[in-house]
Amino acid sequence: MGAGRCVAAVVAIVLVCGLSCASAAANEREEKHGSVPDADDVQRGRSDAEIGPGEPEVVAGTLPPPAKDQFKEELVVKPLLSGDIYSSFQFQTRWDADFFVPGKKVSHYRLFPKSMGQLMSKFSVRELHVSFTQGFWRTMQWGQPYLPAPPGAELWVWFQDTVTDVDGAWKELTNVLSGIFCASLNFIDSTNTVQPTASFKPLGVGNVTDQRFLRYTVLPREIVCTENLTPWKKLLPCGSKAGLAVLMKSEKLFHSSFLSLAVHIRPICQDSDCKVTAWEMRQTVNVVFDLHTTGQGKREWSLFKMFSRTLTEACPLASSSKVYVDVTDNPQGELFELNPAAPSLAQAVVLGDRRHYAVYDLMAPGTFGSLRTLNILLRWKTPDTADMLRPLLHGERYVAGYGLQTGEIHTLLYNNHPYRAFPALLLETVPWYLRLYIHTLTVSSKDHENKPSYIHYQPSKDRLRPHLLEMLIQLPPNSVTEVTVQFERALLKWTEYTPDPNHGFYVGSSVISALVPSVVAMDTNNTKDRPLFGTFFPCKEESSYFVRVYTEPLLVNLPTPDFSMPYNVICLTCTVVAVGYGSLYNLLTRTFQVEEPSPGLVKRLANMIRYLRGVPLL
Repeated sequence: MGAGRCVAAVVAIVLVCGLSCASAAANEREEKHGSVPDADDVQRGRSDAEIGPGEPEVVAGTLPPPAKDQFKEELVVKPLLSGDIYSSFQFQTRWDADFFVPGKKVSHYRLFPKSMGQLMSKFSVRELHVSFTQGFWRTMQWGQPYLPAPPGAELWVWFQDTVTDVDGAWKELTNVLSGIFCASLNFIDSTNTVQPTASFKPLGVGNVTDQRFLRYTVLPREIVCTENLTPWKKLLPCGSKAGLAVLMKSEKLFHSSFLSLAVHIRPICQDSDCKVTAWEMRQTVNVVFDLHTTGQGKREWSLFKMFSRTLTEACPLASSSKVYVDVTDNPQGELFELNPAAPSLAQAVVLGDRRHYAVYDLMAPGTFGSLRTLNILLRWKTPDTADMLRPLLHGERYVAGYGLQTGEIHTLLYNNHPYRAFPALLLETVPWYLRLYIHTLTVSSKDHENKPSYIHYQPSKDRLRPHLLEMLIQLPPNSVTEVTVQFERALLKWTEYTPDPNHGFYVGSSVISALVPSVVAMDTNNTKDRPLFGTFFPCKEESSYFVRVYTEPLLVNLPTPDFSMPYNVICLTCTVVAVGYGSLYNLLTRTFQVEEPSPGLVKRLANMIRYLRGVPLL
């Protein structure tokens, strides 16, 4: 009780001192500038230090200047013909500020998370892309995702050209990101980091294209859990208390076939002239629900069935909050029906195809109805599933061979376009303990040699860096291109094995990047107000669109010693030493004494009588 009262007294003193200091500071500002900044200045995202004495004051009755930052949120629900449900959350925070202006320090944050802003400023980061994925995206069943990601954790960063020690900044950046997202990014080092030359170009505006300032890594064994989701949600302006983020219930998200969390930060244009840039942080969640394994027994879904929650309001800080339902395959309503009916319809060109969407605007007053809740229900009318169109670009990879000495990596690139050929860029990152025989590299299409037009290979160094192989391959129409290379397994030191070495060692996914021919004309105006899910990759040509595909990660077995042998040797050695040395030690240190056998009972009685009589004993 005494300690509690002392704590309460200290808290009271701190509050009183804080109020006094605040009052004194307010009086000082009034004396210096004539008035205290009003709520409009704070709402515009400007601190007291950023309001100069020479700036004109806001007069009552005039409109304040627009805010320098804005926040948008979107949810896209796409019913897949396989019976699964694909949901993609898009959260965009845009800030008209520059972290790299000399002599200017950004100290006030309104919607943009301060932790990410300070990280970009301290390490001079131009672009940052990080993703955490559970499961593997099945392209042949689900089609192309809006934002692809490999299994595990992926991180690639473009630094400013003013950074002198890129490797040092990369190491510190990974440690900071590891703490922010509660992930194992601190295990990133030179043995799993590469510098691609052509695969990962900047997605934002800027002229930093020197590969020396690019770092790319992937951790295929990273496990995604609620420890990653919780700090991810805290970066949102409304957190998980309002808006679309209330649907992100960890119990439902992690009980899915596929889940991917990502954060992308890049500079974008403020207007069509692109004379001034702004910062965009896009947070995405892609999840695929398999309703056939949930015990529902019906081909219908709703927001409550998927997330165990419904929508009640939009984020108060958002300028746009919408829910899109893909109804392209249901033009006349013969496949499924939506309840409640969508107030409006929209169309957009996404992944080279014109798609139609039912739009629910959460900012509109009549969206939630009298119950102040929105639960979109989709009920299928036809029990049979139709055939899904094959994606134009697809990739696979596997390991062939037998034994634990040599093997062969096979990578398959599928071009399913019936009459168009297009080039594809393949990126292979192989750990150093798989020693590639680059002279065995073969590329074939339709049983003929397909010579790559561009090859970049960086050999590995044991325990220092991995293999890096990039190739530009022309994919013939309606063909399968096979890339094979042989390797030899290295024998690791016994301290370099994982705690479960017999499980195997993971090799990160291959990355396939290509400009795929489009069915309709693409929109090249990147500053136009369009849905967020169709504007991530910049489009510069109307006849094609950019696609990035990740293959499966590989699981390779290495020569593994019998880790039980040291235990057996120790036990046997200890036994031999205990028996042999113990016997010898006893013989050398033990003393022997000759003892007379004890007399019998008759002799003891006779000696007792002789003793009483005073006769010498026998």
